[in-house]
Amino acid sequence: MSVLEIAKGMGITLSKLFQKPVTISYPEQPAQLKPRFRGRHVLTRHTGTGLEKCIGCSLCAAACPAYAIYVEAAENDPRDPVSPGERYAKVYEINMLRCIFCGMCEEACPTGAVVLGNEFEMADYRYGDFVYGKQDMLVGTQGSKPQRREAKKYKKAVKMGFQVTVRPELEGVKYLASREVSS
Repeated sequence: MSVLEIAKGMGITLSKLFQKPVTISYPEQPAQLKPRFRGRHVLTRHTGTGLEKCIGCSLCAAACPAYAIYVEAAENDPRDPVSPGERYAKVYEINMLRCIFCGMCEEACPTGAVVLGNEFEMADYRYGDFVYGKQDMLVGTQGSKPQRREAKKYKKAVKMGFQVTVRPELEGVKYLASREVSS
């Protein structure tokens, strides 16, 4: 190592020393996420009808390299359909401890039902809370299981620690919000 290399390294260090730090006070200030960030899985719905997009084909489970997804399909009742197809996902579970957030499930889904959303705050002490069922992932469910549990315990709203631009693939949120208001 030459003196010139050391001087270059020290020059970079000194130039950064007087710049404003880029760190934020995380719990108090929300984190800025990039639009392509991959977080908690979201199961979307059709905008107009509100039916689930998932048809229980299990392609996401087959594409998952970590074997974190379990799908059990059932026949759709024509009088009260859950999804527009002949079948729907009766059971849809993702083990978040095994998931590597690669996005292969999102790519494999033929209907666009599985989307990796923006939520990243999923830390917990309970193993069972890392297995997300279908009701935990449907679009419109805000917060992870631990966040919802704490919000219920202290009777407060779920506080999200991030800000991100609107994502068109999560369009079902608008439908659910208007449906809950009218109910």
